[in-house]
Amino acid sequence: VQLQAFGGGLAQPGGSLRLSCAASGSILSINTMAWYRQAPGKKRELVAVITDNGTISYADSVKGRFTIPRDNAENTVYLQMSSLKPEDTALYYCHADGRLVLASQRFHSFGQGTLLTVSS
Repeated sequence: VQLQAFGGGLAQPGGSLRLSCAASGSILSINTMAWYRQAPGKKRELVAVITDNGTISYADSVKGRFTIPRDNAENTVYLQMSSLKPEDTALYYCHADGRLVLASQRFHSFGQGTLLTVSS
């Protein structure tokens, strides 16, 4: 399974940006899709997660500012970010777990990171 993330870049404080991540491969089903981030010198942290039935959870640091829409038909997850802060600067990774077509084997995969820099 491959996860392809897009949308990082430079944003101003208070601005908005949307990240996208599409999963491809011999996927039977996807359970959770999530976004993680890792800031320089810090551990990777969970930002937001959405299950296949729409249950969502956010890190306290992004509640009220980020949303995590998901398109199940396209195996795609988004991270809609607003009211961005310099402390949101990080490498953002998408993650998915589910089952493959082959023997319904479970998978979990991280995509390559996409860099968000929030600076004026």
